[in-house]
Amino acid sequence: MSRKYKFRNPEAVYFVSFTTINWIDVFTRSEYKHIIVDSLNHCIEKKGLIVYAWVIMSNHVHLVIESKGMALDDILRDMKKFTASEIIKAISNNLQESRKEWMLWMFERAGKKNPNNTRYQFWQQHNQPIELTRHAFGIDAAIDYIHENPVKAGFVDRAENYPFSSAVDFVGRKGLVNIVPCW
Repeated sequence: MSRKYKFRNPEAVYFVSFTTINWIDVFTRSEYKHIIVDSLNHCIEKKGLIVYAWVIMSNHVHLVIESKGMALDDILRDMKKFTASEIIKAISNNLQESRKEWMLWMFERAGKKNPNNTRYQFWQQHNQPIELTRHAFGIDAAIDYIHENPVKAGFVDRAENYPFSSAVDFVGRKGLVNIVPCW
């Protein structure tokens, strides 16, 4: 992780983004998105992660989070390592994946450029955490931004119609990730 981007206040709420290398559109298939969903729920249950809002786009993830357990940088490091491994395994084993060889080649190429990897690199190194408690970009604006991402991308007409987002929770339905309401 870049020295520029740090979780400086362990008690703060953060807006976090993480992106696939080269902005590769991996999350066009639900099975890869469900790996992220399952990992988020695991981190909530086992590591003290608190998720207020989330969205999985085609090549990146946005979260509004804090932690009452492990340090956020440790949680995200572990989550990114686990999801990278599982998604690469899912891509490798997916007989329907038409871009399999190309994606694996791209991940391997990026992995060779980074001495921290043994073979592949799936995620970009940084998370770009923005502390919401002391930043002009407040929690409500961050949540609105997250929820409007699928609408702006043209995936849905209304944010709550996108299942891989906490927007469904904000209209009273149960979403895929066990978020904590912040209202």
